[in-house]
Amino acid sequence: MKFTTLALACSTLLLGACASKMSKDECRTVDWRTVGYEDGVSGRPGDRIGEHRRACAEYGVTPDLNAYLAGREAGLREYCQPYNGYRAGVNGYTYFDTCPAELAPAFEKAYDDGRALYVREHRVAEADEQLEDKRREIRRLEDRVAESAFDVLDTKATPEQRTQGVLDTKQAAERIGQLKAQIAELEKERARYQAELDAYRKTVVPR
Repeated sequence: MKFTTLALACSTLLLGACASKMSKDECRTVDWRTVGYEDGVSGRPGDRIGEHRRACAEYGVTPDLNAYLAGREAGLREYCQPYNGYRAGVNGYTYFDTCPAELAPAFEKAYDDGRALYVREHRVAEADEQLEDKRREIRRLEDRVAESAFDVLDTKATPEQRTQGVLDTKQAAERIGQLKAQIAELEKERARYQAELDAYRKTVVPR
């Protein structure tokens, strides 16, 4: 299964979606081959040069396209190795389909292996977060029940306050019951996700 069309936020290592932020001095003095190399070795997409062009246009500077492309090709050949593909996939990074034809198959296979592991790990972690959220809500509701019971038993409480306390207790108890049922189902799902993760870990070879 291919995951190469998935995109993540530009806070990841692969920053292809982020705008170029080259300064005036950088635009005028930069070695465009080095810029291309850095973009290539980071696995950024080919349209990255367009970002640099727009960033430098306001300073009247045009990138040296030939130098940039030469550097980018060298960077991509360093980047497009299986161990980098696996590392990108297992960390949930984006692959922008940038690797040369002769390097792409091995890179993408490693990327997909890592990405499949990332998806399974993320699914377990997400289930854990959902379980904790529901347990946290139960604790809040139990505190509310205790407060409502105090209102019901308080001799200084008005009849309206006692009635509201009983109603609040009933509603909280119903919600707690719903949450406990949801937790039971989610725990089953979480166990299944963990089993799938454990099984997959036995099949994949880390790079």
